[in-house]
Parts: sequence; C-alpha cells; structure tokens
Amino acid sequence: MKSDFLKYQAQTTTHPLAMEISHAEGSYIFDSEQKAYLDFVAGVSACPLGHRHPKVVQAIKDQLDRYLHVMVYGEYIQEPAVALTKLLADYLPKTLSKTYLTNSGTEAIEGALKLAKRATGRGEIIAAHHAYHGNTMGAMSVMGYEERKRAYRPLIPDVKFISFNDEHELSEITEKTAGVILETIQGGAGFIMPENDYLKKVKARCEAVGALLILDEIQPGIGRTGKLFGFEHFDCIPDIVVSGKGLGGGMPIGAFTASEELMDLLSDNPKLGHITTFGGHPVIAASALATLKEITESNLMSETLVKEKLFRKYLVHPLIKEVRGKGLMLALIMESEAITNKLVMEAQNRGLILFWLLFEPKAVRITPPLTISEAEIIQGSEIILEILNGINL
Repeated sequence: MKSDFLKYQAQTTTHPLAMEISHAEGSYIFDSEQKAYLDFVAGVSACPLGHRHPKVVQAIKDQLDRYLHVMVYGEYIQEPAVALTKLLADYLPKTLSKTYLTNSGTEAIEGALKLAKRATGRGEIIAAHHAYHGNTMGAMSVMGYEERKRAYRPLIPDVKFISFNDEHELSEITEKTAGVILETIQGGAGFIMPENDYLKKVKARCEAVGALLILDEIQPGIGRTGKLFGFEHFDCIPDIVVSGKGLGGGMPIGAFTASEELMDLLSDNPKLGHITTFGGHPVIAASALATLKEITESNLMSETLVKEKLFRKYLVHPLIKEVRGKGLMLALIMESEAITNKLVMEAQNRGLILFWLLFEPKAVRITPPLTISEAEIIQGSEIILEILNGINL
C-alpha cells in the first residue's frame, strides 16, 4: 500500500507521515496493524466531535437513503442545506444571516473576496503578514508568506499586507480598499491571538472608509475556542465570516456568511456571481447539520475552556516556552525546531498524534476533538512530558 501511495497519489511534501489507516473511532485512529493512536490533531481541526460520532454517522446514513447529488448549488430546495444555513443564522449575529455553502474553506475564501469586490466596486484587498487562508490562486494571493507563493506568480493584483496586531498600520486601509481579510486567530503563524481590541479597531477603520471586514474562522470556528465563532470573544462582528473544517464533522465543507443584502449581490448583475456544482451537497450538509446541532445543544463549548485549563496545567516543561491559543486551538512553542520535530515524530511512535503548524517551525499543534476526555488529555500530556524528559540538549 505504501509504495502505491507514493507512486500513484500526488504528495504535498517529500516526506509524508505515511501511516496506513484501518479505522477510527472517538479520539483514536487505528493503523493497519490495529495499533491505536490518541488523536490530538482531529484532522487539523476538522473533526470536532471526534471520529465517526454516532449522530453524524446516522445523519449521513439517513441522507444516503434519500438522495445524493441532484442539481448544481442553489437551484433546488434540499432540506439538509436549508436547515444548516438556517441553524447557522440562528446562532450568528443578525447581520450575518445568509450563507453560501461551498466544498472547502479555500473556496469560501474565494467567494468572500469576490463578494467584497462586488459590494464595494473596489479592487484592493488587504491581508496580514504571516496569514494563511488556503491554497487556491485567490487565497494564495492573500497568504502572507512569499516563499510559499513565489513559484506561482503572477497572482491576483492589488493585494497589500499589514502586520497583525499593529494598529499603527491601519491607515493602509483606505477608500481604495474593498476588503480586509484576517484570521480571527492567526493559525499557520503560531496561533497568534488578537490583542488590545485589534479586531474592533480594524472594523472601525473599515467602516470609516467603506471597506468590508472578512474574518476567516476556518480553524477557530465551530466551538473550538469555547464560542461557536472566535470573533465572539473579541466584541467584533465581521461583514463576512468564513467557516469550514470543523463545520463538516469530518466531511469536506466551506461556507461564507454575510447579510442578506450583501449575499444577494452574487445572484444578479451579473447573475451566477459565484457558482459550484457540489456546494451544499446533501450528504455533507446532513453531516454538518448534525455536527452543529450537537455542538450547540451540548456542553461541549463550555467544556472546551475547562479542557484548555487542563492542558495548560499538565503541559509545563522547561522545553515548552509558551502555550498559545484559546480553547482547544493550542500550540506548544518549543525551544527549537529540532525539539518540535523530535516530539511530533516520537509521539507517533508512542501512539499519540501531534502535528506541525504551517509557518512556525517551533510550534506543535494540539487541536484534539472537542469530545476528548480528561483522562485522554492527561494520558497524552504524560506522553509529551516523557518524550521531552528524554531529550538531551
């Protein structure tokens, strides 16, 4: 299987982890030899209810018995998609009432950027240094890492970058700006939190010049920070919010949400302003609806903040310089890149799944399922500490 994997399936790096998967359940993934791995990554934040949550699996099975794809997005009334978008509106501020469902977070970013340009009639987009919003051409254009995108230029024009948390650079947002796109919590950069009412100040500047604020909630959204969306912690309501990853409960999805007035611009002048064949797919929407119901109707979000405290209590070690993030979106900042690599690789050998962040080489990702138990948190933390105790500097 491994040789076929490397030969026939395109890779993202020259050194994939190449674990052969048998099955997964709850907080565990099992390899082809039936070894269990405690999952502290949750598919890179994409499985908030863990693996094969019974309510999610049942929703998928029920929808399979009804119908699969029947028509391109937006033409037919399909109950799972309607119910999902309505439930999102129920839990979002009133100004965020209409949702366009897509196949992935990066596609939703593309839609949000288009909507900002359509709404304002302007062409300039402002993004943040060290930002990551996806890997399609538009999303890559607002990525804040030149070394990752220089091989693919030319990208879309009129993109400027400001420094996250630096309010002195907000004057770069002007009457030429269509939209400002920011991650509510910077992910790939190392789980950087907004400080000193930064997001509120960005929103105020956008309002002053007529630009739209787009917040990327693909990672922090869907309960991971203890609120349904991360921006709820910071008293800032965006004009457009983008979600994905955890919304699908393990199935591929993206969404961008705005006011009815804004979203209706995509349906006229020109019509078909954003189109997709499989967006809002009924099986995926059913999975997302079950996921969203379970998160909003249970204690999982409030428990997330309790579990964060457990991680911070147990993960104390001289080689851990800092624990960044909020809720169950955490990153261990290690003494060096070498220690990070050693910890991730040795953890897998010991039955614990950790992972890297995109751009911060000293960071170790800890984004487990929201359903993870206290015993599992302690078990995984003990493995981490044992590995760090064995590292000789």
